[in-house]
Amino acid sequence: MLFRQLFDQETWTYTYLIADIETKEAALVDPVLEQVSRDLKLIGELGLTLKYSIETHVHADHITGTGELRKLTHCLGIVPEKAQVNCADRHIIDGEILMLGNIDIKAIATPGHTNCHFSYLVNNTHLLTGDALFIRGCGRTDFQSGNSGNLYDSITQRFFTLSDDTLVYPGHDYHGHTLSTIGEEKEFNPRISHKNREDFIKIMDNLNLPNPSKIMEAVPANQLCGKV
Repeated sequence: MLFRQLFDQETWTYTYLIADIETKEAALVDPVLEQVSRDLKLIGELGLTLKYSIETHVHADHITGTGELRKLTHCLGIVPEKAQVNCADRHIIDGEILMLGNIDIKAIATPGHTNCHFSYLVNNTHLLTGDALFIRGCGRTDFQSGNSGNLYDSITQRFFTLSDDTLVYPGHDYHGHTLSTIGEEKEFNPRISHKNREDFIKIMDNLNLPNPSKIMEAVPANQLCGKV
């Protein structure tokens, strides 16, 4: 398996490139519009064919590159089943598996940050948590149908039941971290480690965070597959 973590500095967003080395079939998870040329350059250099552009949710902090990638490569745009994105090629369902040659990408419904949020487990070893779980943190729950209780359930019942050595690759990082493990987050994540559901909800309800700077343009654009 080829696995690359790419970064957009303006929005602190990670995009993930996954590919089967033998078949050269590839997928991008959470591409950023402004980084499409970078991503396609890398895909071309590696001799890959982009099969899927996959979203974890309808983003509020950046505009997706999926629409542009579809136009340039004819890949399929994949979104979670409850995402209000009518232009997507497919709405993936919980438990569904996408294949890239011999690489499997399993969709896991993890609502809470948004009501449509999905995460993806690649080859049972690499967990792409989107905005549900960050390294020593988690996504906010105060807009876009967010729900703190649902996010607690997603983290504890969908993530923390996986093997402790499962690698955690988040959708964003604001402190210079690149990856973690399930075992680490169980032990050291200050929002959820050794916290019950009520504790977590209280923490999330008192974050008092400012809105993402691009929320007014990003959400409607992403409901149109990144059309601006």
